Amino acid sequence: MKLEQVKEIANAVLYEGYLLYPYRQSALKNRTRWTFGAVYPREYSEANGGMEPWTMHTECLVEGQAGDISLDVTVRFLHLLVRTVVQPELAKDDRLEANASEWSLASRLAGEPLQEGVEREVSVMGLSLRNLLAHPWRVTIEFPASRTVEYPANAAATEIIREQQALSGAFILAAEQVDTDLFKLSIEIENTTLETGSVTSRRDIVLLQSFVSTHTILQVRQGSFISLLEPPEEVQTFVRECQNIRTWPVLVGNEGERNTMLSSPIILYDYPQIAPESPGPLFDGSEIDEILSLRILTLTDEEKVQMRQDERTREILERTEALTPEQFMKLHGTIRELRPITEGEIE
Repeated sequence: MKLEQVKEIANAVLYEGYLLYPYRQSALKNRTRWTFGAVYPREYSEANGGMEPWTMHTECLVEGQAGDISLDVTVRFLHLLVRTVVQPELAKDDRLEANASEWSLASRLAGEPLQEGVEREVSVMGLSLRNLLAHPWRVTIEFPASRTVEYPANAAATEIIREQQALSGAFILAAEQVDTDLFKLSIEIENTTLETGSVTSRRDIVLLQSFVSTHTILQVRQGSFISLLEPPEEVQTFVRECQNIRTWPVLVGNEGERNTMLSSPIILYDYPQIAPESPGPLFDGSEIDEILSLRILTLTDEEKVQMRQDERTREILERTEALTPEQFMKLHGTIRELRPITEGEIE
C-alpha cells in the first residue's frame, strides 16, 4: 500500500477527538482536548512525577533476509498553535454588550484565543536492516517557534495572529535478531523540548509543547511484518516479548499484505479501513456519522460562524451542507456480507 493511502487511515487517528460536536471551541467539552497519543516534554513529565509520559515505544517483528530488507519509518503528530483574533475596539465593546445578557459560559468564551493543529511528520527512508542491526539510528525532531499575522479583508477583525512554540525531540530506531530470518524492530519517540519544567498545572499550555496524536508508519521492502494480533504459532513466543507502550502496531493495507504497519495510540484490528460510505472525517469515532451529520445541519448561523473559524471544522461544515439525499441514505446503514444460516444456528 502506498504511503498516501496509509495516511488516509492514519489521519483518522491523527484527528480523533480534535474537536467534538458542535465543533466550536467555545463549547464546554471542547475546552479540553480529547486527542490520544500525547508525548509530553521530558522536563514537564519529570517535574510531575512521570504522570504524563515523555516517550512512546513500539516493538514489532519483521521476517526476511537481513541483507535484503530496507525500512521506511515516518513519525507523525499534531503541533498545536494559538490563534488570536484582534478586533477593533468598537467591535469588542459591541460583543461585550451583547454577551452581558448571556448566561451561557460558552458565549463568554467565544472570543478567547483558539487552538489549531498543524500536521508534522519526520521520516527516514531506505534504512538498511543490516545497518540497523549494527547500531541504532537516531532521527532528530525539530520544529522552531513561529508567529504569523494575517490581515483579513473583512471588518470583523483587524489581525489574526498565530503563534506556535518550538518543539524538539527524536525517535530512535533499533533492531535485533531473535530467530533465523526473524528480527525485532523498536521505535522510541522522545520529546525533549526545553524550558517546560515550570509548567506544572496547565495541561492546555503544555500541550502546545507536546507531540499530539502521535503515531508511526512503518513500511518494509524485501521483507514482511508479523501480525501481533494473529501471529503464526511458531513466533508467538517472540510476539509476547514485544513491548508496546502507549501505542499498538497493526497491519494496514489490503487483507493479506504484510509490508506496512501503523503503530497507533488507539488500539485497532489488523487492516483497518475507512468505510466507503463515509463522506469524510468527523473526528469522533464513537458517534454515528448519520446522526452527527444531521445534528450539524441543525446548528444556528452563529454556531456555524464559530465552526468556520478552524479550517478543518469548516471543511466538515461545508461537506455536510453539500451532502445529497443519496449520500445521506448511504449513511443510514449497509450490509457488508450475507450468508445462509444453518439449521443448527437457528436452534
